Amino acid sequence: MGRAGQKFRRHHRLRDCVLMPKPVDARTLKSWLHQKGEIALLDVREAGQFGEAHLLYAVPLPYSRLELDVGSLVPRLTTPIVLCDEGDGVAALAGRRLAALGYSDLHVLEGGTHGWRAAGFTLFAGVNVPSKVFGELVEHELHTPRVTAAELKAMIDRGDNLVIVDGRPFAEYRKMNIPGGICCPNGELPLRIGAIAPDSGTRIIVNCAGRTRSIIGAETLRRMGVPNEVFALENGTQGWSLAGLTLERNAQRKYPPAPQDSTVARLQAHASTLAQRAAVPIIDPAQAAQWLADTSRTTYLFDVRTAEEFAAGSLRGAVHATGGQLVQATDQWVGTRGARILLADGEGVRAVSTAIWLRQMGHDACVLAQGVSAGVAAPEPAKPRLPPLPIISPAQLHGATVIDLRGSMAYRAAHAEGAIWSIRPRIAKTIGKTIAKIAGGAAHVALIADQPMIAGAAALDLAEAGIGSVSLLEGATPTVSTPDDPPDADCIDFLFFTAGRHEGDREAALRYLSWEINLVNELDQAERASFRILPTR
Repeated sequence: MGRAGQKFRRHHRLRDCVLMPKPVDARTLKSWLHQKGEIALLDVREAGQFGEAHLLYAVPLPYSRLELDVGSLVPRLTTPIVLCDEGDGVAALAGRRLAALGYSDLHVLEGGTHGWRAAGFTLFAGVNVPSKVFGELVEHELHTPRVTAAELKAMIDRGDNLVIVDGRPFAEYRKMNIPGGICCPNGELPLRIGAIAPDSGTRIIVNCAGRTRSIIGAETLRRMGVPNEVFALENGTQGWSLAGLTLERNAQRKYPPAPQDSTVARLQAHASTLAQRAAVPIIDPAQAAQWLADTSRTTYLFDVRTAEEFAAGSLRGAVHATGGQLVQATDQWVGTRGARILLADGEGVRAVSTAIWLRQMGHDACVLAQGVSAGVAAPEPAKPRLPPLPIISPAQLHGATVIDLRGSMAYRAAHAEGAIWSIRPRIAKTIGKTIAKIAGGAAHVALIADQPMIAGAAALDLAEAGIGSVSLLEGATPTVSTPDDPPDADCIDFLFFTAGRHEGDREAALRYLSWEINLVNELDQAERASFRILPTR
């Protein structure tokens, strides 16, 4: 056994001494989720499984990335954590791994998603569901003005005085956009819309790829009190395609520079008024520093500015999450329900706008006075403690079993000849089937992964399966493609439910939009009560 194998074995001897997660039934968990206090509900299944059916408040944390992402999602080790799987033992395994990292209040949902459904509770398909449900509730409650794709096309053809604003990040915008649209992510709209549409007679149309960001972007501008007419484009780029219209590709139009001086002062004054009206706390740096040092409660610190601004300098320990995306996909950054969320920007406008939305979603969101100039610091998230794997080249394989841990679709497209596809929750079974005749840990396994840490995490499971010699394969190898291998049923990391809706698959787009609109009908009374929609003006 090599040094890496010895390190992994030592890791497991330490892990075996920790406490095991405790079971919790569905009805008890349901009551916990609607009580005050912190709780992290982590779904440790892979992305495809999660997207097919999950609990509303579940945060996706695939077992394949557990140690890599848990420190940022759940930074406080004493946070009550409930782990969810399909009743297949992955949650218990994840619980042991988290206990080894020092997490001390661990529970496993009995029966996983099957136990939840059997108790009479609803499972939700899709991703970022709380944010998408919220968007539908906002439209329903505030009667967001909207135009169809056909109506917008007629406006364009007539030469109407209008501007089309795409509320998605630039990378998404470049893939496809409404012809003539300008990229201005929702979080930037309050600060930059005056430069985009300086004429109050210009009609503003906000779009995204589907519905949520169109609605939230339009209502952001209405809440900011812009004098222009503002509309959401119904069903976004998908609606445009479904109307038989052609999307633009690889566009480069982007929001203008942020305003200066008197314009910013006016926006700041209006944002201050909105903060008071929406009861958004403005936290002074001294109070923020106390919160960030408090080990009895979780406080997330987010910088909601652009990536360029963040790269130029931010608060120590702050996590970058643009305001629009933080509202759109809160569960990608916030793993602890009931935690404080502290937002910082450079001018006190974008953070306020973001906080107003997050508070309506049920989060304890606050704005940091003085923003990124406040001088506070957040603790750095714990880094995964995984022994590094030795690196080998293709010439050094010498009969080793090669396992490819990349995404199933990437494997189908091209993989090293002879490599087997697997994923961490199933790697022990994969290796058992592949080298069942080899005993005593004598086999050598070479892993291919997008990130070394993903391979390192999977090596823990291989060590438990008796494979003490594991390495990371790097270097070019002859490749083959296998369009049907792995079969769909094994691709638990890929969500077929949403695939194809942006690639001309009309049925997929219609199915997706129908699902999104119907989300509000799936909420129970307690879930609906967790959202609070404020009047626009």
